[in-house]
Amino acid sequence: MHRVSELPIVAAGAVPGYGPIFNAGVIHHDGLFHLFARGVRDGYRRNEGAGPRFLDYSSDVLVFTSSDGRSYEFQQVLATSSPEGIHSYEDPRVQRVRSGDGEQIVMSYTNLPPPESGRPWRVGVHRLGFEDGRFVLNRTSGRVIGPEGESDKDAVVFNLRDGRVGLIHRIHPNMQLAVFDSLDALWSPSPGFWDDHMRDLEQHTIIEPSDGALGVGAGAPPVPTDDGLLLFFHEREGKGQYTTRVALLDDETGRVRSALPEPIMRPSLAWERSGDVDDVVFVQGAVAQPDGTIYLTYGASDRHVGAATVAAAEVLAALRAAA
Repeated sequence: MHRVSELPIVAAGAVPGYGPIFNAGVIHHDGLFHLFARGVRDGYRRNEGAGPRFLDYSSDVLVFTSSDGRSYEFQQVLATSSPEGIHSYEDPRVQRVRSGDGEQIVMSYTNLPPPESGRPWRVGVHRLGFEDGRFVLNRTSGRVIGPEGESDKDAVVFNLRDGRVGLIHRIHPNMQLAVFDSLDALWSPSPGFWDDHMRDLEQHTIIEPSDGALGVGAGAPPVPTDDGLLLFFHEREGKGQYTTRVALLDDETGRVRSALPEPIMRPSLAWERSGDVDDVVFVQGAVAQPDGTIYLTYGASDRHVGAATVAAAEVLAALRAAA
């Protein structure tokens, strides 16, 4: 992977009222890159006692736009957390999904309830519209999906070759795959679907952490290629460092055909090595480019957004060799 800049493409504090801005998904639409980032409101503080790492910590979804993927301008706050609704929107991914006779744009994210509720984090989804040059939430489409009462996150939505809809999600420490006939079926699955899924969770597991690692999670929505679906994902190593890895999924089944044994990116720049959480590169966005590269966006040290590119042909050749 080659970073597009030695500096963040969006840095902490870039938007008034917000500190860290990180863990961003991306989509190319209407001639522009649209970056969907997690923005943490000013006023949070580190917790010196037991419990969560930070106090008064809540985040919204901020949208930035760019013509070249290097220089971004703030456009809008797309989704705002609140005590009465979603306590915190975290780690948005944005993906095009075919369903029925058309294509829809879906934002998946971690829906964090109030800490005092005792409820686990879970996967949230919204359909998005596009009006007057900007994305808008279809507010009535918001759902919590996944197994009831389970801590679930890092979800990406994609199509299999026959049009079915795949959902990769993460029940710690592994990544699992659920398959649906349509987006409507993902939004409102048949009775007992998630109970059956949890009963046979091992059967639905597609990627496990490598030896000594602590966990894995889906990063960017899978990128279609002639060879299959490229999945860029994160792994937390035994000493806590977050790295970027890549696998090739079969586009008929969603199962792993090949995976590279080593990360393709590690934290190395100062702003990737030190922050609110040290030593993190957390991939979340992927866009195939006309020049044969894939443009990737990632969170760095829970503070900033970075971007990198990788040659699709090179990574596919390495995956074929690793199969």
